[in-house]
Amino acid sequence: MWAAIRLSWPLFIGMIFLMVSNGLLATLLTLRATSLGFSDASIGLMQSAYPAGSLLGCLIVPRLIMRVGHVRIFAALASLASTAALIHLVTDDLWSWGAMRLLSGICFSGLYIVAESWLNGRANNENRGSLLSIYFVIQTGGVTIGQLLLNFSSPQEVLLFIVASVLISLSLIPMLVSTSAAPPYELPERISLWKLFHLSPMGLTGSFLNGISQTVLYVVLALYGNAIGLSTGSIGWLIGFMTLGGMLFQFPLGKLSDHIDRRLLIVGAPGFAIPVCLFLALLDNPAGNTPLLFLMVMLVGGLTLPVYSICMAHMNDHLNPAQMVAASGMLVLVLAVGMIFGPVLGALAIEHFGPRGIFYLLSTLSALTVLTGLFRLWSGRPRMESHNRVVAMAANLTPQATNLFSETSPPGDDPE
Repeated sequence: MWAAIRLSWPLFIGMIFLMVSNGLLATLLTLRATSLGFSDASIGLMQSAYPAGSLLGCLIVPRLIMRVGHVRIFAALASLASTAALIHLVTDDLWSWGAMRLLSGICFSGLYIVAESWLNGRANNENRGSLLSIYFVIQTGGVTIGQLLLNFSSPQEVLLFIVASVLISLSLIPMLVSTSAAPPYELPERISLWKLFHLSPMGLTGSFLNGISQTVLYVVLALYGNAIGLSTGSIGWLIGFMTLGGMLFQFPLGKLSDHIDRRLLIVGAPGFAIPVCLFLALLDNPAGNTPLLFLMVMLVGGLTLPVYSICMAHMNDHLNPAQMVAASGMLVLVLAVGMIFGPVLGALAIEHFGPRGIFYLLSTLSALTVLTGLFRLWSGRPRMESHNRVVAMAANLTPQATNLFSETSPPGDDPE
């Protein structure tokens, strides 16, 4: 494993810079847009362009890599993303910001594709799980660090935008100076949406709903913090604690689901999230009790973010080895489609119901997940005995990563 880590150090260092920048930009743009007078619905629409761009990037960038190679595409996309971060400083209209978020989504998803295909080329059956765990910690930890940078300057100033742009540019250096050759690249497999639903309706439905919830947490939570009067730094801490909760709960919930029917966790985690969300919705003066607010939001993140990984593992339990990579790749795209709806729905919830609307929405999404899971427990197949393990996955993973995490454990049983 250590040999693979040494070979992958340019990737890991570059990814740290990218994730810190991306985490910072997502919240920074929401706060700056609020100060410019954008409505919550407009901000949600603008932010939804990022996951839409990410979806496009997953479809477009792989073919570009086949034509010009990993390093050139990485350099081109990083340069474009760095430029897009700065353009927000010279314009203040909704459509140009939405266009830059769309471009950023394409660029960042393309950068992740390069990183994940590079990581897959360095992995073998003995170190795949360890490398992907490191990659997951880097992704979620980088987003958390990005939130903490909000404490160093105001969103109305230029400093944080410059920092975000510089970090993206710095991610180029480790990749360009590395002496390791880029691995060969193959286009990911595809599977139809209908066939995926037939193979695992719980996995597809749960991932779609979880995609909505994840962008509500990552994007709209900043609108909530601003609406209740938190400072910029406190909003960063709020989102940081939410992300930290997802990272801390990911491994124990995943481990538990390896030993019981995964559908029980897909029902149980959102089921516990519902009263926590309702408690937050009814909490008086949350800005005056930030320790309790941060703790409860950390619980919401911990009970929400890991559900996607469990849905993926549940789906793989019902597949044969030949189906896993294509089905897992399509499930990543389903998550991305769900993520497009999150910012808009979350912003509308706040506009119509006030700050507590975000938690009403999250509790509704959790309830839909619970109902879907209960229906599948009642009408679905019995629990599949499988040797598959839950693999920690962040929302930023692309279909290319499925070549890596679909092979981190021996294949499960064939479907009955």
